[in-house]
Amino acid sequence: MADPARVKPVVGVSEAPAERPTQSEGSRDAPGSSGKVSEPAAVQSTTREQGKARSAEEAAAAGEEEDGSSSLHPPPAKKLKVEHDKKKEKRHKVDEDEIQKMQVLVSSFSEEQLNRYEMYRRAAFPKAAIKRLIQSITGSSVSQNVVIAMSGIAKVFAGEIVEEALDVCEKWGDTPPLQPKHMREAVRRLKSREQVPNTKHKKILFH
Repeated sequence: MADPARVKPVVGVSEAPAERPTQSEGSRDAPGSSGKVSEPAAVQSTTREQGKARSAEEAAAAGEEEDGSSSLHPPPAKKLKVEHDKKKEKRHKVDEDEIQKMQVLVSSFSEEQLNRYEMYRRAAFPKAAIKRLIQSITGSSVSQNVVIAMSGIAKVFAGEIVEEALDVCEKWGDTPPLQPKHMREAVRRLKSREQVPNTKHKKILFH
């Protein structure tokens, strides 16, 4: 027969209630709950990425359309700049052509013609006298650029008179050098062709 003192502790041990798992262990052992919580977050992140990709594509398409429209219809400032560059290139090309033509012409000069051309290039009106004349007429001071321009215009005007005077001398059967009568006749002819400004004031009676 068993000793009751020995059996009693065994029964107490076997009848002891089992410990309940803590809340942390239950939440740790429930995989379904963690999966349900993380699934909407993944969907939201995917939606955000798709939205960013779409916005990037739309921005790129808009940029391409703007580039295409700007190339077809450039802004006024850019258009003016392009036109100015084209005019500058055209002017530079014309200057180069003129220089080449002048080089060909000078290379075909005789020795006498070359000497005359060199004297023509060296000849110039004194700028101080031109400045005094302009100031005496206008009554105000002028810049150096105006003096240079007027000096060049006066040189061209004198060259036209001399050229016309040489034609008069040849037509009259005279030989150079030119005489005052040749110069006066040249001025008269230029005035008749209205190539010389008339300094005399004419009173107009009827308009």
